[in-house]
Amino acid sequence: ISLDDKFDPKLTLENAKKLIAQGVVSLFLNRGTPHTQGIMPLLTEAGVPLVGPSTGAMVLHEPVHPWIFNVRATYQREAERTVSHLSLVSVTRIAIVQVDDTFGADAVAGVFKGMQNTRLKPVAYEKYDRAKPDFAQIVPKVVAADPQAVIFIGSGTAIVDAMKALRAAGSRAQMVTLSNNASAGFVKSLGEYAHGTVVSQVFPSERSVGKPIVKEATDLAKTRGVELTPAMLEGFASAKVLVEGLRRAGRDPTRAGLKKALETFSHVDIGGLELSYSATNHTGLDY
Repeated sequence: ISLDDKFDPKLTLENAKKLIAQGVVSLFLNRGTPHTQGIMPLLTEAGVPLVGPSTGAMVLHEPVHPWIFNVRATYQREAERTVSHLSLVSVTRIAIVQVDDTFGADAVAGVFKGMQNTRLKPVAYEKYDRAKPDFAQIVPKVVAADPQAVIFIGSGTAIVDAMKALRAAGSRAQMVTLSNNASAGFVKSLGEYAHGTVVSQVFPSERSVGKPIVKEATDLAKTRGVELTPAMLEGFASAKVLVEGLRRAGRDPTRAGLKKALETFSHVDIGGLELSYSATNHTGLDY
């Protein structure tokens, strides 16, 4: 059963209540950090698992929520790996532009961990208001620091505007953002500035057919006449986890039975990617 929450946390909660009342065995693949946080108490109250929330927020990992089973890696791990990648290609002058909210604070912790590991410090660090972003004030400060790369932490239109403002100010710095912006709409909105922009990923490239999970997904997509996208690959990976959990839960799976079955996962291979769960670890992948 699929319900559209229109990316509104209030509607997410209403939809979750409806589905739980209908007796679903599990909730699956919702999007958004505040949306997931909003239904966390409901999961506990109803004793229903949520598998594969499409968010890398650390709040879903620590402390372990007994009914949430994450599949994708955390934003912090992703941001940390982004910095180490830049360091490996001799980029040491890095600026940060971050949305001033819980998502921004979470992801930037990974950036700073990556910088600590590579003994770097940001040449500029600016935050913007999520409700009223004003890049006219921020971008000149970033450009003045002469960075080789700028890591943008935020979502959608605001990040597009920030990147365009950076280029309009004459900066040729490498532009980098996280996987929450991995959408065709984001690329299209960037227009000419999309070329060369780095968007980090938490799953193998949809073109890496050497990975069994990508080959399997590609073949299935072809039979449906659709082109595989990064978002579809995330959904596919999460679905494989859910199906294996249901298989282990037996012929008549229950909510509690599915939770117990998922917690038996030990190095389960979903196609070149392995993940494990236990009663004290619901993190899933670290890829």
